[in-house]
Amino acid sequence: MTSISGNIVDIHNETIFPGTVRIENGIIAGVGRERYWADRYILPGFVDAHVHIESSMLTPVGFARLAAVHGTVAAVSDPHEIANVLGIWGIDYMIESASGVPFVFSFGAPSCVPASPFETCGAHIGPAEVEELLGRSDIGYLGEMMNYPGVISGDPEAIAKLRAAKAAGKPVDGHAPGLRGEALRRYIEAGISTDHESFEIEEAREKLSLGMKILVREGSAARNFDTLFPLIADHPGQCMLCSDDTHPDMLVRGHINLLVERAVRGGIDLMKVLRCACLNPVEHYRLNVGLLRIGDPADMIVVDNLESFNVLMTIIRGQVVAEDGVSRIAHASPKPINIFSAAAKRPGDFRIQGTSGRVRVIEVIEGQVVTGSSTGSVPVKNGELVCDTNKDLLKISVVNRYSDGPPAVAFVRGFNLKKGAIASSIAHDSHNIVAVGTSDDMLCEAVNCVIEKRGGISLVSDDMKMVVSLPVGGIMSDDDGYSVARKYSRMNALARELGCSLDAPFMTLSFMALIVIPKLKLSDQGLFDGERFAFTDLFL
Repeated sequence: MTSISGNIVDIHNETIFPGTVRIENGIIAGVGRERYWADRYILPGFVDAHVHIESSMLTPVGFARLAAVHGTVAAVSDPHEIANVLGIWGIDYMIESASGVPFVFSFGAPSCVPASPFETCGAHIGPAEVEELLGRSDIGYLGEMMNYPGVISGDPEAIAKLRAAKAAGKPVDGHAPGLRGEALRRYIEAGISTDHESFEIEEAREKLSLGMKILVREGSAARNFDTLFPLIADHPGQCMLCSDDTHPDMLVRGHINLLVERAVRGGIDLMKVLRCACLNPVEHYRLNVGLLRIGDPADMIVVDNLESFNVLMTIIRGQVVAEDGVSRIAHASPKPINIFSAAAKRPGDFRIQGTSGRVRVIEVIEGQVVTGSSTGSVPVKNGELVCDTNKDLLKISVVNRYSDGPPAVAFVRGFNLKKGAIASSIAHDSHNIVAVGTSDDMLCEAVNCVIEKRGGISLVSDDMKMVVSLPVGGIMSDDDGYSVARKYSRMNALARELGCSLDAPFMTLSFMALIVIPKLKLSDQGLFDGERFAFTDLFL
């Protein structure tokens, strides 16, 4: 491609004019004005300002194939999912898999591997390793600092990692759900510049007032866009758009383009929205992504209108990587790597003995990664606590995948399964096996399906069994993204046939073990109170 014409959207000068972009060797060599308006618009490509590519269940090339169709040209990717499984080996795997893909990836150095000392993961990345990573040219920033209690209390390891980022001159991502007041001030003063975990608008406003940048998130499980997008009107220089965690079925339907459309339809000025979707992440993370200026890389998209943003073409480095809804990025299957040592379980491993059925219950909140904490009375039969599907009190279990040990078992409300069980080795952030089921037998079978494949998602009932294998670290598929999306959509549909009422059953399941997010969660070591940051008893 040597040139492309259309109505050029100049975000820097907040103007639109008919023109032609001239491209030489993947660089914009000229931007000229034309006399007549066109029926299409040329604008900088969209950037996902915070995503864990692994959560798409796809490798970097698989993610790029799908995202580019929707006008995304770059992703700021924190590889802490694969790092929790495989350490620096996993980070290098992501970078190597992304090399040569016509898409811009900016990988960070994960700051919290493990995410906490209260769970078992596959690796540990300490201050020395973080410093080494940040010294590399292929690492752009320090990934989200989830250990906000450690930052506030001055934990030496957390502070050492922050100092390493400052010494390297690289930005630090935050992770501070619900943090307010003096604790928030201290967290920001430690050098943390962004947050994508705000779930109330006043919480986000306070963070903005203290100089933080807010990433407005809409993923497959955590959906904060409707609450937070009004911030763009008053703080266009401090906001960005991100998906954080998006599963393949959602990525097939759309990406950052959908958030841009919703913001514009919601009454936010076009240029302010595009600044958040294109300009701000490029500047904040110092991405090598073009913004339609002479001398920039030739990265741009073509849309047919500025309301629905239907993407006609995506161009990266002057190369057409997607056109008319079809990806031109070739599928590739990098060699899988993995660690998976769990042995098959027995139904008796999931039994809870007791004479009292009064227990603490994890409460699922639709569209959020935070959970509630409540109490409930479950039936006791023959000295064992059992599920009550009429009250939606189901068993949840987390099984250590890195060594063979007894499962942790508790109760959860919100899945509404009437029969069967679901399980997954995508279980943030340590990626042990997490499962929810209506009986010990069903829990065991679902877990064993995942163990047999050494990673995957499974669904079982008395008359049905389905498994999607995830051979790359137990969290990603080496299959084509569109195929994975079809299988995943089928799994969600089957979960609903079993009674599940959630929009994204498996994505929601994957966050039930994320103990750094309040209120009540389950790790492989036991039931965890995310507000007190300590284990708690199942029984009242």
